[in-house]
Amino acid sequence: MAGKIRYHWELNVYARSVEAAMQIFHLSKSFPREEMYSLTDQIRRSSRSISGQIAEAWRRRKYEAVFVNKLNEAEGEGAETQTWLEYAVKCEYLPTKQGRDLHRTYNRILGQLANMGNHSEQWCLVERTADCEKAGKRVNGKARKQGDRRSD
Repeated sequence: MAGKIRYHWELNVYARSVEAAMQIFHLSKSFPREEMYSLTDQIRRSSRSISGQIAEAWRRRKYEAVFVNKLNEAEGEGAETQTWLEYAVKCEYLPTKQGRDLHRTYNRILGQLANMGNHSEQWCLVERTADCEKAGKRVNGKARKQGDRRSD
């Protein structure tokens, strides 16, 4: 996407996660009725939660630790979705190829999320100054010394 990203729905990882969740939704419609409140519900919830966590992370970019935590939560939901996909294939509710393709899609999503979390300074709103980097966080406009336990 060219230009500055202003909204979470402009993120490639968000769009990919919504598309994958919708694909799971449509495929899971053919799961057996007895799986309605177990596998079907779990795979739909975890797959949808990824985009929700990305949206939350995006709105909390002012706080780098919260941003990274929300991305990490999205990663966890992605890994959970991969687990449910494995069960869906092993129970023969999904053809192996479809399960494998979706698993790979979630690997790409997980990679994007990990990359964003590992380079959070590129995404967060708070600009770091040389003083702040050297001295640690700021408290009431003053640089905080390393080891100072005062809360922010």
